[in-house]
Amino acid sequence: MYRQSDRAANLYNEWIPLTPLEDMERTEYDVLIVGSGAGGGAVLSQLCKQWGANGKKIGVVEKGGLLLPTHFYNIPTYTLPRFRSYFDKVSTPVNQTLFRELFALGGRTLAWQLVAPRMPPSETVSWPVPARELSFYYAAAERAIRVTPYYQEGSYYTSILLDRLHSRGFPHAVPMPIAVDREPTKYGQLHSNAAFSSIIQFAEALNRRPYDLAVNARAVEIITDRKRVTGVRVMSPDKKSYILKAKTVVLSASTFENPRLLMASGIPGRAIGHYLTTHSLLGLTGYFDRRQFPEVLGALGILIPGQAGHPYQVMIGGPPEEYNAYQQYLVKPLQNQLRVVAGAFGEVESRFDNRVVLDMAKRDEYGVPDIQVHFSYSEKDQAVIRQMRAGVRQLFTAMQATSVEQVEGPVIEAIHDMGTCRMGYDPSTSVTDPYGQVHGVSGLFVADNSVIPTSGTANPTLTTVALAIRTADYIIQRLR
Repeated sequence: MYRQSDRAANLYNEWIPLTPLEDMERTEYDVLIVGSGAGGGAVLSQLCKQWGANGKKIGVVEKGGLLLPTHFYNIPTYTLPRFRSYFDKVSTPVNQTLFRELFALGGRTLAWQLVAPRMPPSETVSWPVPARELSFYYAAAERAIRVTPYYQEGSYYTSILLDRLHSRGFPHAVPMPIAVDREPTKYGQLHSNAAFSSIIQFAEALNRRPYDLAVNARAVEIITDRKRVTGVRVMSPDKKSYILKAKTVVLSASTFENPRLLMASGIPGRAIGHYLTTHSLLGLTGYFDRRQFPEVLGALGILIPGQAGHPYQVMIGGPPEEYNAYQQYLVKPLQNQLRVVAGAFGEVESRFDNRVVLDMAKRDEYGVPDIQVHFSYSEKDQAVIRQMRAGVRQLFTAMQATSVEQVEGPVIEAIHDMGTCRMGYDPSTSVTDPYGQVHGVSGLFVADNSVIPTSGTANPTLTTVALAIRTADYIIQRLR
């Protein structure tokens, strides 16, 4: 017997309208998006913005459920250490690697560190996107996710250390570009969710036009007919199967889930799952005498971008380590010593052998084969790591640190996974064309980190959003 208390419990998390899979199965979608992170949210938002109320049908399916309604920085009870503990519990490790996935509406945008630089031009010159066009879409992405170079504006701490870096050999150091809405109120309107997540994109889309959204909906097969996509088979938690019909399918499920789904569906392509890349990450901690900074500190956030001949970027933050966490900063006592963390992110070579492959002997609860990840650093990558080790110490010398830890932390892989569905012209070395359409399968697109052709040195989220908006514009032109 169905009780009123059961109904109330089911409504506790319904802060966004959801559509039953039974209803979605009765609809033919003009666009069906698989995944709800930065790429999926950007495609959805752009489609709804450009299409308005034109009658076209848009659907979204997400493997995970409703976890958080916003980025964790917008939740007052979370500090960075407290959230890291929570993230370890709710995220999924990838096959004994250091990579992690977060299956939930919003994906890893619920947990990212908000740093949003552009890739250096020296990196993107080899990409299959014209420089002027890429610049246009970077600007569109920066508007979409509210990137600002002024987050630290007025910060005494940032200003002093920037001046020291500029005068001691690091003229390219800049304030950290952060995806934060800096206007809490304007014209009598309250701005919520200062820290960006794709939940904001879902809200903006919802306020423009209706779309269908199903969570806890596991995509298990891409359906095609004569080299044209026709839909996606999804399964509910009770293992019931649904065929969702679509003229266009956009995969935004992740660097690991996209190739898994493509290969499990028998989509051909030599490069599918290959060219997995990320950034090598090296952290170093330095200390400053508090008496060097007699004024109110403010937030510290400095970025030293990568560039030609400098194949790594450095992010400098503190104090505390979570430089933009207001609640924790309020209760920090005055300290005699300031702790500053510099994280160096090194470029990692795109190599065919770094790959994701299916493990046909193991399957998940929905019958989809598991994956095995093969990843290692090349000698070129090791040379970048050695350059990072020396360069970060030079940074602390330039900033006039009073001491620096003698032993760096271990070099690890940043959770900046990219490349397994990389875009390009040649089907033997890429999975999609320059607009994200899978080679040989009309109407099937990829829009997330996995299409980024090479790692560069910049955090990938801004690039993902820029390329996803570009893909959405191409789909709009295609479906006119």
